[in-house]
Parts: sequence; C-alpha cells; structure tokens
Amino acid sequence: MKTSLKVPLVAMLAILTSCQNNDKKSTANDTALSPSNPFLSQSKLPYQAPDFNQIKDADFRPAFEEGMKIHLEEILKIANNTEAPTFENTLVAMEKSGEMLTRVNRIFGLLTGANTNDDLQKLQEEIAPKLAAHQDAILLNSALFKRIESIYNTRDQLKLDPESKRLIEYQYQTFVLAGAKLSDADKTNLKKLNGEEASLSAKFSNQLLAAAKAGALVVNDKSELAGLSEGELAAAAQAAKANKLEGKWMLPLQNTTQQPSLQMLSNRATRQKLFDVSWNRAERNDANDTRKAIVEIAKIRAEKAKLMGFPNYATWKLQDQMAKTPAAVETFFDKLVPSATAKAKIEAADIQAVIDQQKGGFKVEAYDWNYYAEQVRKAKYDLDENQIKPYFELNKVLTNGVFYAATQLYGITFKERTDLPVYHKDVKVYELFDKDKTTIGLFYCDYFKRDNKSGGAWMDNMVGQSKLLGTKPVIFNVCNFTKPADGEPALISFDDVTTMFHEFGHALHGFFASQQYPTLSGTNVARDFVEFPSQFNEHWALNPMVFKNYAVHYKTGEPMPQALVDKIKKAGTFNQGYALTEILAAAALDMQWHKLAATDPIQDADKFEISALQKTHLDLSYVPSRYRSSYFLHIWGNGYAAGYYAYLWTEMLDHDAFSWFEENGGLTLANGQRFRDMILSRGNTEDYGKMFKDFRGHDPNIAAMQKYRGLITK
Repeated sequence: MKTSLKVPLVAMLAILTSCQNNDKKSTANDTALSPSNPFLSQSKLPYQAPDFNQIKDADFRPAFEEGMKIHLEEILKIANNTEAPTFENTLVAMEKSGEMLTRVNRIFGLLTGANTNDDLQKLQEEIAPKLAAHQDAILLNSALFKRIESIYNTRDQLKLDPESKRLIEYQYQTFVLAGAKLSDADKTNLKKLNGEEASLSAKFSNQLLAAAKAGALVVNDKSELAGLSEGELAAAAQAAKANKLEGKWMLPLQNTTQQPSLQMLSNRATRQKLFDVSWNRAERNDANDTRKAIVEIAKIRAEKAKLMGFPNYATWKLQDQMAKTPAAVETFFDKLVPSATAKAKIEAADIQAVIDQQKGGFKVEAYDWNYYAEQVRKAKYDLDENQIKPYFELNKVLTNGVFYAATQLYGITFKERTDLPVYHKDVKVYELFDKDKTTIGLFYCDYFKRDNKSGGAWMDNMVGQSKLLGTKPVIFNVCNFTKPADGEPALISFDDVTTMFHEFGHALHGFFASQQYPTLSGTNVARDFVEFPSQFNEHWALNPMVFKNYAVHYKTGEPMPQALVDKIKKAGTFNQGYALTEILAAAALDMQWHKLAATDPIQDADKFEISALQKTHLDLSYVPSRYRSSYFLHIWGNGYAAGYYAYLWTEMLDHDAFSWFEENGGLTLANGQRFRDMILSRGNTEDYGKMFKDFRGHDPNIAAMQKYRGLITK
C-alpha cells in the first residue's frame, strides 16, 4: 500500500510505477515548454485539483525540466544568501520552494501507478536518475547544510513553536542521513550510486508491470475453471477478449503470490498452473526477469550504507523510524514467528485431514491451501464466501460503510462531484465537509484493476495540506478489485471491504492534517507509523452499527442475516497462522536483503531467498512468502526498503489503540475527536512514541495484536 512521503524538498523521491491511458499522446521527445503547460501554474479548479482534461503526456518532460530548474534556482538563492541564516530565510524559504516540481511529480506518480502507457514508462526510467541527481544537488549542498546546521545548533534559543522546532530537527536529520557530512569525494560517489539505484528501481517497476501482464493465465477449456462463479467466468472471458483472445478465459495476476481464484478452483492442475505463473512471473529468463536488477539494487544500497558509515542499509534507513534499529525489528519478529508458524502448522493439519478424507492422495501444497482452507472454514464456521459477496456491493460499501463510519466518528460528510475531470472513467470524486460545514478537501477513488495499473492498493496526495501554502488536501485511493462484466454489480469480498476501509484510513490521516509546513503534513511520517491510522480504520468495518448500514443484499436490500454476521466474526481468527506467516516471510526477506554488507559476495536471488527464510524459521513449503523477492514491488520500487515490517509494527499500534476505544465507549464522536486531535491531525510534529503513549496511556503493547490474530486467548 503506497502512501505519500513526498514533501517539497524531496518531492522527487518517489517516482511510482503507474500509467496513463491518455488519448492526448504525443512524442516522448517533446521538450519545449509551452506557455499553456498545465503545470506552470496552480490549477484554477477547486482545491487546485489537476485538470486532467488539459494534461497531455507531452507536458511531463518539459514540466519536470522546468520544475527542477526553478527549484534549484530557489534552493541556490537560499544557500548563497549573504544574510545570517534564520529560520525564516532558510527553513521557511525551503518549504515554499519547488511548488511546480511537486505538482508535476505528484500527478506523474499517480498516472504512472494507476493508468500508464509506453511513453510514460519510458519517461519514468529516463527521469528517475535526473530526479535523484536533483535531490543530491540539494541534500549535498554544503552551503545550504551549513545554514541548516547553524540553525539546528541554536534551536533551543530561538523560542520557536514546537512544530517549527520539529521542522529544524527533521531537516537536519534528513540532510545528515542523505550524506551532507560526507567528504566531497564520497558525495560524488554517493551521487553516482543514487542515480544508478533510481534507474534500476524504475526499470524494475516497469519490468514487473510487464511481467504481471504477460503472466496472466490463459485457459482454453472452460471446464478447467470449475468452481468459479458465472460472474467470475464472465469477467475472465471479458479479460481474454480485451486481450484479443476471444473464446478463451484469462485470469490476470494480482501483485501477491496467492491469487484470488485459487480459493475457488476445484481443478488441481489449474490451481498449480495459476500458482506457477504467479510464482515465476518475473523469473522467466526474458526481458521481464527482474533478478539481475534486484541483486544490483541490493548491492548499491549496501555500498551507500558503507559510504555513510553504517554496516548495512537497514541500519542506516531505520535511524528516523519508530523502531530505530534492525535489532528492535528482529526482536519484534521473534515474538511473532514461533506462535505464527505453530498456528500455521495446526491449520495445515486441518487442511491435510480434509484432503485425506476426500482421498486426495497428496500432501498439501501452496496452491492447495486457499481452496481447502475455504472448505475448512465452511466446515468449522459454516461460512461460504459466495454467501457473503452479494451483501458487499462496492458503492454501498463506500457510501454506507466507509463514509458512514467516518461521519459517525468525526462528523464529516461527503458530496459527489461529477463536474471535475478525472484521469479514467472508473474514477469518482467526492468533496468532504467538516462537522461545522467548512470544506476539507477532495477525494478521488479508483477501485478496479487494469492491465496498465500497478498491483495492490494505495493512497497518495495530488495536493497536500499546508497552512503556509494555503492548500487543502486532494487525495486519492487506488485499488485492484476485479471489474464486473458490463451490467453486473461490483460484488467484493470481505477482504476487499477491509482494504477500502484501510486505504480510507490513510486518506483520513491526510484530510485531517493541520500543519503549517508541508514537509511535516499528514502522511509525511515514518513508514512504521504511517500504516497505523489505516489499519486502525479497518476495525470499523465490523462495527455492528456500521456493518448493518452497508451489508445489504444487492438485489433485495435486505440486511445480512445475523447468523451470517456472527459467522464472519467467529471466523475472524481463522487462517491467521497462515496470514501472519506469509507477511512475516515477506518482511524477513526485506530485512535480510537489506542487512547485506557491501563486502558480501554478489547474491543469487533464488538461493538467497531460500537461505533467508530458513535462517528466520519461516520456510514452510505450504506458506509461501506474500511476495517473492523478484516481484516485491514494495521494497525495490515503492520506497519500503528495510521497511516492510512496518505493516506488522503498526498492526501492534492499531490493535492497542482500538482496545482504548473498546474500553471507552467505542464508536462515538467524542472518541473520534480525541483520536483525530491526538493522532490523525498531528502529522510528523512530534516523536511517534510520545504521540502514541499520550493517546493510549502506555507504550505500544503487542498483546492486543496477538489476541486479535488468535495467537493468545486471554
């Protein structure tokens, strides 16, 4: 789940994989800046929302070039100012710089992630090293750092408000961790490595998108898809037709190892084929094979860490995170791995018993798990996914569930805007209003999978909140739900429902931002804190008052029967051993890759992966890692390097925080306001540990998470 950590100074950090299917194409070589380029000035639309009707592919290259030029001129003016450094003429001036570059980068990031094309992908690979060099030109500017350091050293005497003091400390640490104290020779080397990494990361992202598209399973015989519903078969036929495979069926790949259809497919051979194309999508020894790229990226990151004086990349990158050190992360893992794998083994035994009872004659494999786990769930909880989906129609989940919960908690309301241009016909736009009827911002949602959309789900800003700049947030959520056949309702799983609540939790974190400075605003927080508000928001999906408001049958309008609701709740801890083990495996892979030292030999990606999982006791054959190294977009392309553990770390925070709500009256406006005031509106304005402790009353405790996962019963 991608979230924005972009700020004016480092707006260029995240060039996300995404795409724009824009009819207004022109050649990628156009570099002249037209006076009508939409990025030259602020949009005239409400909230400075981008005018997608005016944005063409050809606008991006010249806008990037001009944006970098203007930004660098602004920074050099600050760095070379002959006046003594002050908070206003240095830190505040930096906050006001780079507005054009921020505008183009944010929209380019959106489009290259959610609606891409060949021209944008080519530009993405070309512009990434230029943006890395631009970033280096700022973060490694000795004169600029000298001014920041001077202000930092006298910060306690400046009588600044807490947010301003935090900005000084944050920027100082950012520059130091970026190499500001290196020698000139080491800075030159670091710039070279940064450029190489940026190019490889962009290349990896584009290879992976192509690999996923090429890896889709194509089936000639409908009988091989036994178990899929008529709606799912129609969607598979439509996907094949869209790819000029009329008369066949296509199952596109989602970003994770396991694929949704594996839960329903009764043909074991088809299950194995689907699993294999997913598992090997980026390991086919073709142009889309990513293994060489990831090994090179890992090596470059280790070399960068060595330059900075750290033993490995993970140690370097965790300096500004809540966890602080790899040792703290691994201690956290140690509390979860034994109980998670033990529970997974018990679940495997239950699955094997079903296979044996049916005289299957085989041992459970990874591609069998979801199919038989669904049978175990039906047997244990009498819960059938096909019984549930008719009660989860996407639009009702959004308006009567996600939005309704936010209204009950925070008093905010929503109004659909059909007058604003969007980048794809599937996108909807809503305006948000606070309880006093003042405006908050705009929300864009884009829920259906496309071939030119990166996998997964994420939130980001098109416009960030800042009192200094006078801007209110324009935020989007992107998901990858299966689009129904024409005329059919969009019926989603409860996992998809949870994803919608999750991503809107990120959005709330952005919408409730109340910062002076854009660098510290909203979701511009550490990776191991940013998932806290989103995962916390998932809890409201099953709140009785919220649930009954959206879980109604799409045909009859009848609410879900209480007996079925109870089954969903009782099944909440089902398969949690598997679910936790697969994500722990991915997090461990990430940490092991980024604990490599620069002196370690070049790795074989597959052998390293096997060794890493064995070393961390997560090598269960029937529980594959949620992401294999070769298609782990989070860590090679989306900024989660040495940070994928954050999803689990913040799960600890969210369960502990939700237990406060359970102890204090649950879903009330007063409780929502307290959470908004103490967490959601704070951005990166104070220490994360203190922020959490002030809200909860104690340091984070893992017990609530273990109980929720069914790892402990007390």
